[in-house]
Amino acid sequence: MNELKVGLPAPDFSLPTTDGSMIRLSQYRGKKVVLYFYPKDNTPACSKQAQAFAAAFDQIGRLGAVILGVSRDPIASHAKFTAKLGLPFQLLSDAHEEICRLYKAMKEKNMYGKTVMGIERSTFIINEQGVLTHEFRKVKVSDHLEQVLEVLKPMDNVIH
Repeated sequence: MNELKVGLPAPDFSLPTTDGSMIRLSQYRGKKVVLYFYPKDNTPACSKQAQAFAAAFDQIGRLGAVILGVSRDPIASHAKFTAKLGLPFQLLSDAHEEICRLYKAMKEKNMYGKTVMGIERSTFIINEQGVLTHEFRKVKVSDHLEQVLEVLKPMDNVIH
């Protein structure tokens, strides 16, 4: 697997999706990919983030990109979350945290006085050639969609 670094090919992976199929990141060559990692289905911030991406789904598609959401939740949870919010894109289940770790999205968090490992809200933009062009860490849901759209609009394989 590849090293995770802007300007290098994004590490490929295969995960199960909401619709029960398996997808590989490499199958999206020729399109931009908005790959986002989020902590948990049916939580307020994760719901707000998913709804923002859903609202911009057509616009992101017109910019030549697909959206893929990743969390540790099982497919059954993803299916309920997708149905509840009417999400038009696939959610991927990384139950064993392999891809979360590969993309360095697993971080120590302090929850109720205990240190736990959890997903840090992160987004990666991958260009049509499969190269990682942008990464967003410690994502704040409130302005994140605008950041993603800004990156996708002028994206001519420029690496920032």
